[in-house]
This record gives sequence, C-alpha cells and structure tokens, in this order.
Amino acid sequence: MKVTFPHMGYAYIAIEALLSGLGHEPITPPPGTRNTLELGTRYSPEEACLPFKTILGNMLEGIELGADGVLMLGGWGPCRLGYYGEIQRIILLDLGKQVEFVTLEVPEGGLPKALGLARRILGPTDVKELWLGCRLAWAKMNAIDELENLALKVRPREKDHGATSRLLAREFQRLRGAATIKDIRAIHQETGQGLLDLVDRRKPPTGMRIGVLGEIYTVVEPFVNLRLEERLGYLGVEVVRTISLPKWVEEHIFQNAFGFYTRRELLRSAAGYLSGFIGGHGLESIARSVDLAQGSVDGIIHIFPLACMPEVVAQGILPQISQDKDVPILSLVVDEHAGEAGFQTRLEAFVDLLQRRVRVCQ
Repeated sequence: MKVTFPHMGYAYIAIEALLSGLGHEPITPPPGTRNTLELGTRYSPEEACLPFKTILGNMLEGIELGADGVLMLGGWGPCRLGYYGEIQRIILLDLGKQVEFVTLEVPEGGLPKALGLARRILGPTDVKELWLGCRLAWAKMNAIDELENLALKVRPREKDHGATSRLLAREFQRLRGAATIKDIRAIHQETGQGLLDLVDRRKPPTGMRIGVLGEIYTVVEPFVNLRLEERLGYLGVEVVRTISLPKWVEEHIFQNAFGFYTRRELLRSAAGYLSGFIGGHGLESIARSVDLAQGSVDGIIHIFPLACMPEVVAQGILPQISQDKDVPILSLVVDEHAGEAGFQTRLEAFVDLLQRRVRVCQ
C-alpha cells in the first residue's frame, strides 16, 4: 500500500522508515504551504481548527501524489483530535477518494480490536524487516530531536544568518536516506559538530531563554507556528522546548498501551492551578509553565490553534501562574488568517519586554 500521512516537522523522516519497515511505500506530502492550507480549508468544516485543515490538506496532496492509504494519529479524552480521523475519512470519501484510512491509536476494545488494527497496519513484510524499520525509525526520531535541541542553542549565536537551518535541512536529508543504525550515528555526530562550528565565538550569548509550550501539533509543525523557533533564534533567544516527539511516542503510545502511563508528575506540578486531565496538552501546558517558571527561563510563549478547547482552558489559568511566579507569559493564537507581520511584531515586543526586565534586575 502507498501510504501518506500528515507533516509534523522533520518527523516525516522517521515515519518513512517505519512505513517501509511495515511493508508499505511511504508517500510523503510536500511541506506545508499556503496551498496546503487553502486546500484543507476548502473542504473542512468552518469551525475546524488550523491543525485539522492543514492535516487534511496534507492528505489531499499525498493522495494526488499516488497514495492509496492514509495514516492518521488518533486521540482520546475531551480533545477533538479523537474525532479528526473519522471526520477526515468521511470528507475524503465524499470527495471520491477511495483510500484505506488507518487511525493509529491505543485501541479500546481488548485484544481482538488490537489485532484487527495490527492486521490493517502490517503490510507484506517479514519480522526482520519490521524490526529493522522500527529501529531505524526510532533512531532517526531521537537523532532529529537531539539535533534540533542543539540547534536551538546555536541559532542565537550563529555566524551567518540562517546557517543553522540550512545545515539541518541538508543533513536531515542525509539522515532520511540512512539505511543502518551505524549511518544514523555517524550523521548525528557529524551534524552535531557542524552545528557547533557555526557558533560565532566573538558574539557573547544574550542569555535570553524562552520556554515554548502549547498544543503539540502547533508547537512541532513550523508551517503552522510560522517558524516560531527560528524567529526567536534570530532575535537572539534560546528556545527551551517542553515537547519531545520521542518522549510523546514512548509515553502516549507504548506506555499507555500497556497501562503504564501516569499523569502523576504533571498533576503534582499543576497542583493549585488544575486538578485533572482536560484533554490534549492542556494539563501539560499548565504543569510545564510552572516547571519553567521555577527554572531559568526569562519568559514563556503559549501557542495554540483558535478554538482548541484544552488550550483555551489553559490560557485562562496562565495569567495567575504568571503573576504568582513572576514570569511573563505570552499566548499566541493561530488560524488560517494569521499574518506574519503581526506575529513578528508581537514576538519582537515580547522579547524587548524581557530584555528590559533583565536589565532592571541587573
């Protein structure tokens, strides 16, 4: 089966390896553009959020490239993500797109349902190829995560504007073609050294650090968040990530599948502000903001799509955390009408505010 899937930053590199190991041919849609968003918006319910529309656009572009299958992540709880896959399947069907639609989620319904999902996902592959594909996918996902975190430290001090992003884009294409764990490790090491070589030693670090949190897709996908991490890096800010895709996969898929996942740590951090799970990453946004405020960040940016219920709840709580912990928090809401000029202006104003606070404290 030729399978397409939504973009989530550079995670497509790991997803390609996984699908190949499962015996399928991955059909990667092009990176998100205005055309992707316009295509998804045209066929989406008006009240649907930005991730829904962008992901639907990804699916339609992938199908145009020849995909006859779609892989989508599912969800559970109050967040509407759990409905996305079914609604998108119906939309594609109404558009005459005859594709196999598979929603990847922790199945509720016991062993028979789990085996049924496994049969739909597994293609014509043997155990050896499956094991290799899974190992390659996991190794690539971890390498991407570690290198992107290193890039967040390098970008504010790079010698040439944009050099960090250009290096990552080039080396990640090498990583995409890596066929062995040894090759992945070599590329990981070479890219890490290459990033460190981009640092201008004559440029003193600003010391400005901003934590970023919010709805996972909006935080991870650069097209949707208007390249937030890059923009902050070019303003001399080191971004502190609170969402790691490898950790998310480990906790929400593997640990959750076997009943090992617990929110105890999150609830402990959020105590006094939020006492339960509200769907999506709402609880995480509150807990991580408290953790960041007690750490060494100068400010926090909370970014989420318009009408995202869990993050709207979190947005209402964050001002109290900001006041209690004495840390500025900026909430950014994005939808298909978000303009880059206004977005940039808000970031520059927020960074300027933090810089003035730092000077006063000194």
